[in-house]
Amino acid sequence: MFNIDSSEFLLVALVALVVIGPKDLPKAMRVVGYWVGRARAVGRQFRAGFDEMVREAELEEMEKKWKAENERIMREHPMIPPPPPEPASGEHAPAQIEHAPSDASLAPSHDHAQDDHPPVMVEQPRVVPGGPHEAPAADSKAPS
Repeated sequence: MFNIDSSEFLLVALVALVVIGPKDLPKAMRVVGYWVGRARAVGRQFRAGFDEMVREAELEEMEKKWKAENERIMREHPMIPPPPPEPASGEHAPAQIEHAPSDASLAPSHDHAQDDHPPVMVEQPRVVPGGPHEAPAADSKAPS
């Protein structure tokens, strides 16, 4: 990292031993290690903050591209509302077709008089005993 050769490092260690002394050298090394660790932590924090700013800028750029692409698609393919239902056989109001389910508890709770379109009938599923989704009988033996 700093291109310190082994002979240079040995010279620095020898000077530190003579200047600081063998008694206080371990304490000095701990202090130097502490401050080097703090400097590295500050560097990591700075790098993380910088990376976060770059990531946010990239996200903003992508959101702008997506918005522009979405607007282009909406211009090319505008949403056309469906035509209103035509009155049946000369009447002025749309024909109301009764689609009451067999069970009164399954009937929808909201009023269809406010809707522009008549309600759509959905076929109720029929359950057939012994169908493919039925569990096998208890007397049949499963292979082990």
